[in-house]
Amino acid sequence: MPAEDKEKALKAWNRFIKSGFNIKYFTKRLYDHLTLHCSFIAHFDQQGFYSTYFEDPEDTMKFMKQFDRDHSCVSVEYGSTHWLNSEDYSDINRAMVESLEPYKSEIYPRLRQRAKEKKLGEIERLQKEIKKLE
Repeated sequence: MPAEDKEKALKAWNRFIKSGFNIKYFTKRLYDHLTLHCSFIAHFDQQGFYSTYFEDPEDTMKFMKQFDRDHSCVSVEYGSTHWLNSEDYSDINRAMVESLEPYKSEIYPRLRQRAKEKKLGEIERLQKEIKKLE
């Protein structure tokens, strides 16, 4: 991958992180890099990948851990770090890890709060269903 394309992919990654993983910023360029060079499978297509990792906050946290050196950057799908040491892509992949660092302290708490709200909503829904059965 030419340096210019790596730079564009890294910029797409940074926009996506800063947006809070907004689908609007989940570009084809970023999707291609993740599936071709970061040890993620395609999940059928770009939308399938997005729905796998970014619709549920717990899945987003799982995704983030691959790019979080506090979690050893272990591939979510393959359980290794070879994606980080690739001869041709280690530079951009390591830059992706570095660019996540300043945002982790705000992203993880926000995702945990969303996960908590989701679970509380599910509890409320189940309680209503139980009351209907009484």
